[in-house]
Amino acid sequence: METAFIHTPLGVAKLIGDSNGLSEIKVTDAEETITTKIPQNLKIAAEQLQQYFAGTRNNFDFNLNPKGTDFQKRVWEALLLIPYGKTVSYMDLSKTLGDVKAIRAVAAANGKNPLWIVVPCHRVIGSDGSLTGYAGGLHRKKWLLDHENPVKQQSLF
Repeated sequence: METAFIHTPLGVAKLIGDSNGLSEIKVTDAEETITTKIPQNLKIAAEQLQQYFAGTRNNFDFNLNPKGTDFQKRVWEALLLIPYGKTVSYMDLSKTLGDVKAIRAVAAANGKNPLWIVVPCHRVIGSDGSLTGYAGGLHRKKWLLDHENPVKQQSLF
């Protein structure tokens, strides 16, 4: 496995992967040792993430290789179907996967998503529209949703 570090508006992102694809993205507030050399296997992912944060990219097309159970991978694949700028509820996601009773398992798998942003778990919200649970912190989830849907209601006054 190779690693690369990039600065983002939400902290330092550590990319982990190999020739099979990106397997993990970790984000931290701590300043990691940032190296300017990005391994060849991670260059496309690093470039596309930087484009996403610059507002010039809304989808990713590099290889993914997350580690997880078959169920978790099914949930993560369903997350990839949520369009940029849109949200779904945990209940909606459970229905997509064919079992509304699996909502807690779906939420748990969502929380174990190792590919922050790329597999858009931040687009899953509570049934009442609330920003519920996000491994990266609710402030990051709010930032990502605002970034993807920048149109704001204008004030009349």
